[in-house]
Amino acid sequence: MDNKIKTWLYDVINSIEEIESFFENKPLIFSDYQKDIKTKRAVERNIEIIGEAVNRILKENPDFKIENSRNIIGTRNRIIHSYDNIADDMIWSIVINSLPKLKSEIKSKLK
Repeated sequence: MDNKIKTWLYDVINSIEEIESFFENKPLIFSDYQKDIKTKRAVERNIEIIGEAVNRILKENPDFKIENSRNIIGTRNRIIHSYDNIADDMIWSIVINSLPKLKSEIKSKLK
């Protein structure tokens, strides 16, 4: 595997783990997330990084397979360019449902 791609994959893992760290030792309660503007912005920023890393990987190697890569990049673009149309429930769904799957997928690719 190309070193650039490996670096970007680690960027994805590191961003996911940083998001996870925001919720350590706390119950995952959506209403708490909605009220915490700092955490919301930090989660959104890490999702931007994930999307940018995936975008760079696909530019480097268009045949590199990452499940839902177009959705990941699209979410990054939406956060950056349509920041006023970001729904908390959409981001929360990504945190709860999508990131654990992505983390598992990326870790298996790094083995």
